[in-house]
Amino acid sequence: MKKQFAVIGLGRFGSSVARTLSNMGHEVLVIDKNEERVQEISESVTHGIVGDATDERLLKQLGIRNFDVVIASIGANAQANILVTMLAKELGAKYVVAKAINDLYGKILEKVGADRVVYPERDMGERVAHNLEDTNLLDYIELSPAYSIIEFVASRRVDGKTLKELNLRARFGVTLVLIKRGDEVNASPGADDVIREGDILVIIGDNASIEKFQNH
Repeated sequence: MKKQFAVIGLGRFGSSVARTLSNMGHEVLVIDKNEERVQEISESVTHGIVGDATDERLLKQLGIRNFDVVIASIGANAQANILVTMLAKELGAKYVVAKAINDLYGKILEKVGADRVVYPERDMGERVAHNLEDTNLLDYIELSPAYSIIEFVASRRVDGKTLKELNLRARFGVTLVLIKRGDEVNASPGADDVIREGDILVIIGDNASIEKFQNH
């Protein structure tokens, strides 16, 4: 399902998130004071705006409250990132993800309204983008440019089905490597193992197959 994202701040992290979300087919608006950065990414996203996102009038004009997710990723100015996070929430943004450089900064961002705080040294932009796209997705780890691992929560549509019935390898080209149910971990699931709604599943495969599986 296509969503609308606003990425504020186009450092390495913000640019990575914006490009990844755009490649997934979502609508992405980017905002940065640096015209060169906006120009560099403008062909890869839906809209690029050169401007100061700490200006409340600009955020209002852009209709920031209408975006599904706002990502505050101004790296060089912690105060500006805090202000953008606060303004976005005050203007009615549904979900604000804010970038922090350390735990103390992260706590401040949470106090001013960030729904989620991410740390670039721990979270690559691509992983965050995949997490934002799918609310059932708990983690996304890129093993190489071609292969990834995803961890997600099993939905109702697979409840009660065995791995044989799901036939993931034949249908999607992915392999289920682990099932976690409460405190129980099944690290070598077999064909007769049954999936329950709410189970945590870990799947490995090439990126095209994983995307096919996620979109089915």
